Amino acid sequence: MTRFPHDRFDDVTDGPRVGAHRGMHRRGRGWIAFAWAALATGVLVGIGVLVLALLNGSYSFTGDSSSAPSASASSSASPSSSSSPDGSSSSSSSEAAAATPSDQGSTTLVVLNGTSTPGLAASGTSKLTAAGWKVTSSGNAGTTGTASTIVYYQQESQAALAKGIAQSLGVTAVEQSAAFPNADISVVLGADFSG
Repeated sequence: MTRFPHDRFDDVTDGPRVGAHRGMHRRGRGWIAFAWAALATGVLVGIGVLVLALLNGSYSFTGDSSSAPSASASSSASPSSSSSPDGSSSSSSSEAAAATPSDQGSTTLVVLNGTSTPGLAASGTSKLTAAGWKVTSSGNAGTTGTASTIVYYQQESQAALAKGIAQSLGVTAVEQSAAFPNADISVVLGADFSG
């Protein structure tokens, strides 16, 4: 038994206990507190990263089983339909008649520069605006090595609009893809776009 220094409580005689009675310290008690603190820190950091990803729009919860990056993530995401060698889409959009700007309605349209050429998105936006299309926004794509201009659309009902936009830009590549969830129709300008 451990002996403690004599103090004023040792002189109390109304009970069998004398001295300062301290319980034994359990081994590993400090590690338990550290483990709880580390767990709480990890959970808070994970929640913070998820919130920031949602606020930046770089991640979205959609019903699509394939993961789809946003428009700022990458223009090289795999589209859901493939192009034929002549640049036209192999989906049913090739049979759809091209729509006019008056058919656009509330369909959102984004123009992205997929090259390292400065001002290409602004040039594409000007060309579409002059043709009567309402461009929602423009900017740079996630990659700068895009060779050919492609008009991506989300839903099959937007195929005619995408084809009309492609005709206004003087291109033929139109593809259905969920790679750009922030807009109904996304134009990724490539090196072949002269403006």
